[in-house]
Amino acid sequence: MTAAPREVPALPRMQSGGSPQHLLLTLIGDYWYGQRAPLPSAALVELLGEFDITETSARASLSRLSRRGLLELSRAGRHTSYALSSRAAQVLEAGLRQIVTFGATEEPWTGQWTIAVFSVPEEQRDLRHALRSRLGWLGFASLFDGVWVSPHDRVAAITEVLSELAIDSATVLRAEVADGSPLGGHPITAWDLDELHDRYVALIDEYSEVRRRLAEGRIGTAEALVVRTALMDDWRRFPGLDPELPMTLLPQPWPRARARALFTGLYDELALLAEQRVRQVVGRYDEDAAALVRGHGSDYAG
Repeated sequence: MTAAPREVPALPRMQSGGSPQHLLLTLIGDYWYGQRAPLPSAALVELLGEFDITETSARASLSRLSRRGLLELSRAGRHTSYALSSRAAQVLEAGLRQIVTFGATEEPWTGQWTIAVFSVPEEQRDLRHALRSRLGWLGFASLFDGVWVSPHDRVAAITEVLSELAIDSATVLRAEVADGSPLGGHPITAWDLDELHDRYVALIDEYSEVRRRLAEGRIGTAEALVVRTALMDDWRRFPGLDPELPMTLLPQPWPRARARALFTGLYDELALLAEQRVRQVVGRYDEDAAALVRGHGSDYAG
């Protein structure tokens, strides 16, 4: 179940060969954020090469992003460049804000759940899928068939979705779990807490070792760029798995805060090295553009 904004681009998972298009958007978002100046296509192709993306695949990805309206193509003689479109800039800003602020605060929980109960005929499969997808984006999880729950106040958001999809056979409730209610049907069981816990611990284990190597000076600029991008990708997945479930509902000690502390610390510590690598690559094609390369830290607030 996911809480991410609908237009947030997926980011690449290095271990499984993420999409070159997603990877390119990640790199632009991390090191060219806020810039509307164009970048040489050759520099973008070489940056993707840092992640073992072939030149053919890189150029095809640039063309596809341009056709999708996320990059704007410009030509000067035989040289081509790409700039981030205004639409892509908005998408990246929304996604970046959510990623770096996830888990930053813990709001007191009211004890109330938002519950969406609906009935959509099986023959309207497209509509059922659309509704379930939208519920997922809002951070709901499926408790039972046709019963979705969120520990946060999502009444306004879900009623708007029901209206947009013209679904009338539905009810939205704000309620507490009654004393004596069977534990097997508690709303928190809509999430697989064991798996979520293990994912947090896996991130902590993997990147704690990376942080030790960094502290010992054993990570250079090229590796810093790849590792920092993989870290961003791994952390990006958590808002979709954990809609900031209230701590009072979770087994203790819960590793979300530890994982976030590691993410923010390592992301910031790798920033200068990774930025240097991007500047080196871009500088081979355009020194003026290279001077504009800037990374941002986890304290980004939009």
